[in-house]
Amino acid sequence: MTSASELKLSAVSPDIRRLPADAVVVAVAQDTEAPRLLNSPLAPQETAALEASLPLLGITGASDEVRRLPSTDSLKAGVLVLTGLGRLDGGAPSAEALRRAAGAAARQLSGVRKAVFALPAPTVEAAAAVAEGAALGAYAFTGHRAQAPEARQVPLAEAVVATAASAEKSLPAALKRAAVVGRRVRAVRDLVNTAPNLLYPESFAAAAREAAKPWPVKVTVLEEKQLEKEGYGGLIGVGRGSSRPPRLVKVDYSPARPVAHLALVGKGITFDTGGISLKPGLNMHLMKSDMAGAATVLQAVLAVAELGLPVRATAWLCLAENMPSGAATRPGDVLTMFGGKTVEVLNTDAEGRLVMADGLVAASREEPDAIIDVATLTGAQLVALGTRTAGIMGDDGLRDRVKAAADAAGEAAWPMPLPEELRATLDSPVADLANIGERHGGMMTAAVFLSEFVGEKAGRPIPWAHLDIAGPAYNEGAPYGYTPKNATGSTLRTLLALAEDFAGR
Repeated sequence: MTSASELKLSAVSPDIRRLPADAVVVAVAQDTEAPRLLNSPLAPQETAALEASLPLLGITGASDEVRRLPSTDSLKAGVLVLTGLGRLDGGAPSAEALRRAAGAAARQLSGVRKAVFALPAPTVEAAAAVAEGAALGAYAFTGHRAQAPEARQVPLAEAVVATAASAEKSLPAALKRAAVVGRRVRAVRDLVNTAPNLLYPESFAAAAREAAKPWPVKVTVLEEKQLEKEGYGGLIGVGRGSSRPPRLVKVDYSPARPVAHLALVGKGITFDTGGISLKPGLNMHLMKSDMAGAATVLQAVLAVAELGLPVRATAWLCLAENMPSGAATRPGDVLTMFGGKTVEVLNTDAEGRLVMADGLVAASREEPDAIIDVATLTGAQLVALGTRTAGIMGDDGLRDRVKAAADAAGEAAWPMPLPEELRATLDSPVADLANIGERHGGMMTAAVFLSEFVGEKAGRPIPWAHLDIAGPAYNEGAPYGYTPKNATGSTLRTLLALAEDFAGR
């Protein structure tokens, strides 16, 4: 199902003038006076001549600016690539600026086999950021092409990071982590980009089994008969309008002596028509991306397993296809969710919270130390925070911890409140609650609904956070930095950083 391309990562000392490569990538920073080269590996006279020529070439050093030039006599490379770092205001570039500059270059180096990244990376942390950016940028989805991609369309195959930290003992582990991050993000993108006639609950479950095979991970799949028997009313209710029945997939990594247990619940609506409350036809094809949360938590657990973190990580993939038919759930129906709570369905297009409710109850029964759910849940998220910033809601402590993890990972996310007055808008005259409430602040109302299904541990609510990634999960606009058009793989890096935080790393 997925075939994420592999990128070879390595590091060398900054003196790269005798190192053969197809391309050498050099950073350009914006400045108040004129753009300037940073950490140039060129001979001094070549650096001075090129820097003087930058304004004449129209090169500014702005973020996302990538320009190819003929190589110089001092380099054994076919082409010189200049990538913009943006304004630095006199300081060193941040890790995220390095990621984006390296990613923008790698994204535009399709058809190039080997590139040396001579960006300013004097430390292990900076070198890891360059490597991660290259790994995130080197991506192309070609799974549905009848013919093999042309050479110019094949992503960069090898990235070499030039760094003064090349001899540091911690660098190999940092490069391994960058490679894992890149591989797992690309695998999320592959799943989200896959056509919905090929990726549906059953085939998604099979893909999860296949992806987990190399790792010490147990995969359990609950099929429709078992879901119905055990009372997973949300999954059954959403999925019964489709000829392709729902699944609940549990992916569990449990090391010998875990220091914590994280449960990750992912929305996996493999296609969302809205059901009986049918969506408008315009752009409905984008609803193949409504399973991005499930793809993200799956690959996050596999990343934790691949890195061998001392944290138990369990993903719950809530998989269903929301279709209209004679068997579909109707507005006005009442569903009994897993655990017994009843929900009046007022709008069948508010289906993600129904499958997630089942997953949250199932995750709670294992009494983990924290539950984090990830979902492309509401259009209101885009209204509130735009297309690139995820919303984080939940218990204040865990919400803030997730925000810190997102900041460390370089992913845009913002904490949002859960106003107590929104709960009353979910009251139903015939059931425990309704699946929609106050229209204004809909992102927060949806989170309040989910909070009703989070359980307790030792008599206290399990710490819980909800990430609404409706905007960041799918890029309908032009590529930027290390982010391609279409599926982005957003939030996986945040989840991994959070697991590392729980692991004390």
